[in-house]
Amino acid sequence: MGTNQENYDYKEAYEKEHIKTADLAERVAVLEAKNEELTFKLNRIKNNPLWKLSSPLRKCMHFVIRQRDRVKNCGNLRGVIAKLKYKKIERQAMENYGTRSFPDEAGVSEERNTVFDRMVKISILVPLYNTPENFLREMIESVLNQTYENWELCLADGSDGEHGFVGDICRDYADKDERQRIVYKNLDRNEGISGNTNECLKLATGEFIGLFDHDDILHPSALYEYVKVINEQNADYIYCDETTFKSGDINKMLTMHFKPDYAVDNLRANNYICHFSVFARELLDGTELFRSKFDGSQDHDMILRLTDRAKNVVHVPRLLYYWRSHAGSVASGIDAKPYAVEAAKGAVADHLRRHGFTHFQITSTRAFETIFKIRYQIMGEPFISIVIANKDHLQDLQRCISSIMEKSTYENYEIIVVENGSETKEIFDYYEKLKDYSNVKVVTYENKGKFNYSAVNNFGVKQAQGDYILLLNNDTEVITVNWMEELLMYAQRDDVGAVGAKLYYGNKTIQHAGVVLGLGAHRTAGHSHYGQHRENLGYMGRLCYAQDVSAVTGACLLVKKSLFEEVGGLEEGFAISLNDVDFCLKLREKGLLNVFTPFAELYHFESLSRGLDDRGEKAERYNEESAAFRKKWKKVLEKGDPYYNPNFSLDRSDFALKI
Repeated sequence: MGTNQENYDYKEAYEKEHIKTADLAERVAVLEAKNEELTFKLNRIKNNPLWKLSSPLRKCMHFVIRQRDRVKNCGNLRGVIAKLKYKKIERQAMENYGTRSFPDEAGVSEERNTVFDRMVKISILVPLYNTPENFLREMIESVLNQTYENWELCLADGSDGEHGFVGDICRDYADKDERQRIVYKNLDRNEGISGNTNECLKLATGEFIGLFDHDDILHPSALYEYVKVINEQNADYIYCDETTFKSGDINKMLTMHFKPDYAVDNLRANNYICHFSVFARELLDGTELFRSKFDGSQDHDMILRLTDRAKNVVHVPRLLYYWRSHAGSVASGIDAKPYAVEAAKGAVADHLRRHGFTHFQITSTRAFETIFKIRYQIMGEPFISIVIANKDHLQDLQRCISSIMEKSTYENYEIIVVENGSETKEIFDYYEKLKDYSNVKVVTYENKGKFNYSAVNNFGVKQAQGDYILLLNNDTEVITVNWMEELLMYAQRDDVGAVGAKLYYGNKTIQHAGVVLGLGAHRTAGHSHYGQHRENLGYMGRLCYAQDVSAVTGACLLVKKSLFEEVGGLEEGFAISLNDVDFCLKLREKGLLNVFTPFAELYHFESLSRGLDDRGEKAERYNEESAAFRKKWKKVLEKGDPYYNPNFSLDRSDFALKI
């Protein structure tokens, strides 16, 4: 999964970077000179008596502008209304995930009497330290109430002398359990989270190991569901959805986290797996459970190491873990344990080095201090061919190409404009002007009937000289100056297929932030977080970090040319719609990941080029292609999008829950 770096010429790269740095320093000097000049002019204006007299009027004007912008930013109040609706749905859904979700007497009996082929023993490890009595009792009883009964509770207690009751309570529960499934050990001294958990492991005799915090609660069916997937899917690492709760009542939920299936890029950026991890003991062979140097983020380190080793990581899409929020717990906020941030960065760095990555950077994002942006090193300076299909629309194409040339920091690229059926004189005049640029060429696709986006782009790719193909709509405009680098750092990886950007409408609401299979009225595919404002963090911060997705939009898609050709390019049977999703699924069939990164940003003035597909002949054509897509990918759609969650509604793009 790493990138081969053996043949990389570091001296040449250094020289190029040195030249770039010198050029940048020169630009900075020019800007500083301009800034000094502007400051002088500004001070002269501010000292003018008329400027001082007009101060009340300017304040009034600025107030009006701020109010206008507030209304614009919430989409004429649509954003606020949508958020209120989401919160209402969430509150309704919460009622179904607390004690109401527990099995009734008949359900308990059915689960308890189920005989699996593998009735594996699960050793649940709980490190104790000065645990409050009510937390301790509720934790132990949630294990005793499990419908699957072949478990072992291993308790290692590092509590101080003032908390001797912890040991008394544990021994009392152990004495009362007739099957002697509770094992308790009093430690001579507190070894911290890692040390105490490792002591728990020494007590364990099970084939599988489960990690459980001393102040949390398990759903009664948790172990049953886990043993079920061990038997049905041969899972060797399992996790579930979880919630945080307050006031000692699991029905008083603060947040619910419904997770995607295993996604390595998500996990590198964010420990989304967290609780409740259960794994085959053999995954620990030759390695430690928790490493004390990563205390505070020891679970993230452990999850990264063991999922690397696992043959089948399985996510149980049920809310089975209740994470108590109280003063001092990580659930109450990262400020409770600030050292966890550095520990998490260290854990991710260690993981990346194991995968052959070097010279990467890990920084916190605006979502949360332990949600990371990872900047991978770009190997060499590969040639990128930007393919832009175009018919007329002079202003759109001008804006697109100008933004590429004026804003992009990456320089080794060509632009291929695929002319297909333009009729206006002005666009051909512009094509003539483009001949002045050595890295831009216009090629003509002979339109043989109805417009076919796939055929036009496939033709453009055949003319491309690049190692990488960047499909780009003509109605886009670059925002992020290093957008190509942000895409390329992922596309270079051996395990990655297509990489997509974050796209906004002109009003700064989101048009694309990854594609979800089955989303929308046609149950084909739709864009997540659609219509949300640019500043939104997204569901559980997902608008703030690079992540694996089923598909990305062809409006801005980077892929190796070799892979584009290997999967046959864009399917020309999907002439207008879903060709990009189909393309990404073909890459996924080859075991490759498709990645969405929010750090490559562009405007996308969608449908300006060809209009909407919501009426007449276009709507009919879209319906036909949707039916063909559902037929071709029937089994994939039936399984559901692995990067979404079956608890989410497919009628909304904002991760709203089903009611």
